[in-house]
Amino acid sequence: MELTTWQRLRTRAYLFAVGVKRHMTLGTRVALIEGDRVYLVRQTYLPGWHFPGGGVEPGETAEFSGGRELEEETGYRPSGPMELRGLYLNVNSATNRDHIAFFVCRSFEKVAEVGPNHEIAEAGWFPLDVLPADATPPTRRRVEEILAGVPAAAMW
Repeated sequence: MELTTWQRLRTRAYLFAVGVKRHMTLGTRVALIEGDRVYLVRQTYLPGWHFPGGGVEPGETAEFSGGRELEEETGYRPSGPMELRGLYLNVNSATNRDHIAFFVCRSFEKVAEVGPNHEIAEAGWFPLDVLPADATPPTRRRVEEILAGVPAAAMW
């Protein structure tokens, strides 16, 4: 059933007002895994090593956003569907309203060379069982969950 123009405008106004009131955000992170290695990035504006990712833009699905951010930050493009590993409340953010859709990508292709820039200070492949010393606790927990094959936790 299609919405009328008035219903569409009213719905947009309502959802905008709810968004302003609730300030909910949705981001993505992607574990790019090849064999026994994972690709991590160190961002210029956050401490430690993280999975590539970023914010979901209006009109994007979480999976599309994860793939877009992966390509922008690493030069790797998913070549098949990514596995949605979990949806987490990001308790490490400045608010308690940030959520992260976490994907695992095992099928990908290199499409560009990406070096250090205004957002990414460093990036590289690391053994899953020997992450960098300053890998963030959430990054370590997600890798442990993947290796152990256990269900995703609720908190990032």
